[in-house]
Amino acid sequence: QVQLVESGGGSVQAGGSLRLSCVSSRDTYRRYSMGWFRQAPGKEREGVAGIDSDGRTTYAISVQGRFTIPEDNAKNTRYLQMNNLKPEDTAMYFCAAAPKGWFMVLYSVGYAYWGQGTQVTVSS
Repeated sequence: QVQLVESGGGSVQAGGSLRLSCVSSRDTYRRYSMGWFRQAPGKEREGVAGIDSDGRTTYAISVQGRFTIPEDNAKNTRYLQMNNLKPEDTAMYFCAAAPKGWFMVLYSVGYAYWGQGTQVTVSS
């Protein structure tokens, strides 16, 4: 069973930074594509960043240059490093895992496993 455990959300002022964590099992970490998604109240869930099973990263245009996905192989953890946060980044953030072979990492349809979500609030 694939389990994803998220942490790291919180409140920050515009221009600040936060780092979200997504911990998985070793097998999931090595073999699955992983994406970060967010959903604001009244809006659809959107993909913001992802890394496929070949290690390629993709970022939504809205976060390019501000968000990255650092990794810690020893801890089976991928992070969402968010810099220069804006009020429009306010949302519930989720990490998700897709079996090997899913390369459209910003599209939620390929993901079978989801974390519990963590809230990010950015004030102006």
